[in-house]
Amino acid sequence: MSLIEIKHLRKEYSDVTPLKDVNASIEKGEVISIIGPSGTGKSTLLRCINRLEVPSSGQIIVDGVDMCAPNTNLAAMRRKMGMVFQSYNLFDHLLVAENIMMAPMDLLRMPKQEAWERALKLLDMVGLKDKALSRPRELSGGQRQRVAIARSMALDPEILLLDEPTSALDSTNVSEVLLVMSDLAEKGHTMLVVTHEMRFARDASSRIFYMDRGEIWESGTPEQILENPRRPETHDYIFRVRGWHFDITSTSFDSVRMTALLEHYCARQFMGKRAANTCELLVEELVLNQLVPAAIERGIDNPDLHLDLFAGEGGVNMTLLLDYRGLVAGGDPLADSGDAFSSAVVMGLVERVETLEPGLVRYHIKKR
Repeated sequence: MSLIEIKHLRKEYSDVTPLKDVNASIEKGEVISIIGPSGTGKSTLLRCINRLEVPSSGQIIVDGVDMCAPNTNLAAMRRKMGMVFQSYNLFDHLLVAENIMMAPMDLLRMPKQEAWERALKLLDMVGLKDKALSRPRELSGGQRQRVAIARSMALDPEILLLDEPTSALDSTNVSEVLLVMSDLAEKGHTMLVVTHEMRFARDASSRIFYMDRGEIWESGTPEQILENPRRPETHDYIFRVRGWHFDITSTSFDSVRMTALLEHYCARQFMGKRAANTCELLVEELVLNQLVPAAIERGIDNPDLHLDLFAGEGGVNMTLLLDYRGLVAGGDPLADSGDAFSSAVVMGLVERVETLEPGLVRYHIKKR
């Protein structure tokens, strides 16, 4: 029998049904990344597994015990599960170590000295042993989330449930939390992780669940889900998460905002400064130096430009899809003897160019 079996799980409220019919089996030692659009029941699924939410119908069988049965000892079953929330949920009036000591002392009646030693061991595991006597408010967001992960391990659970643990963090803090999570995965812990971090989903997962509209629409290995998804909805979601999109509907558009959003995307993809600069320079050259001036010269207030940048982790396989079909009626402003290279700057930043149709061009960006 699988460690976790979910059968026809449904959760409904008076005005919404976040889970409609969820079915899944998770084996011991598996790391499951749960991805999908917001509002599709991912967090609700985790909360139902440890019965923070009461399912409307269906079964959740954990280690042979039906979590939905009326006679189930929920307190005992919850000790088998550690939960990490996106908002840390640490107690600021307690020391970092005391946050971790609380559950072993209260639930297991562990002696204070033993609980202290266990807290230090867990803090050492997440690289924060020197913060044992600090208050949570004295730590960075990434450090607080690492403390939360250590606390989730305090009862030595069989299963870890992590609900978007990096969503409130900046790129630096995301990286340090992902390292801790990946280390736990390598040690064989069974983990279910709701995440938007494709880096973790790709590198640490046994399988990925794509959830949409209250169901698991697709399940498979990271390679299958991230590189060769079967369903168009899965493909579109992964592109949105891993890609950057920007529309320009006015020649007086907010170029500072465009650059800031592009910089944020590059940081989330862990590109590195050189790769990020390459992308930013290409967008600046094509949009600010060529297409927008061409639109102004032709008296076009709405240039109707659309940019889609796609990059793998670390800045591999970077491509920019540029749609400027609204500007080609009066002659292609980028074309030079029939190709889409129009300046030495562009030629120095890209490896090759595909003209899919007039005004729709894909640039394959150099990895610098």
